[in-house]
Amino acid sequence: MSKRTARAELRRAAPVFGALGDPTRLALVERLSAGGPASVSALARGFPLMTRQGVSKHIKVLAAAGIVDGRRSGRERLWVVNPSRLADGRQCLELIAEGWNAALARLRQHVENT
Repeated sequence: MSKRTARAELRRAAPVFGALGDPTRLALVERLSAGGPASVSALARGFPLMTRQGVSKHIKVLAAAGIVDGRRSGRERLWVVNPSRLADGRQCLELIAEGWNAALARLRQHVENT
């Protein structure tokens, strides 16, 4: 993969990492991943120190990053994790890991040759 393509991948994944950088949002994604689709009201019950409006704000950040998708179910909106967006983040981390592995291999070769 070219450096230009790798940079584009990193830029595309940046909102994922920004959104998941908050412990509450990470916990919301974890809850949705384990429990399946849920409304903001149902999610808020798991956060007794946070209002439903607070949970809703966090969900909006996750939705803006493409990590969760909402769909209408009667009067409520159910939120579900978008696994392909999380896969984008994982792919980005793999690119970074490949870069570090290559750098360590070059260092090892340099040390062994000197």
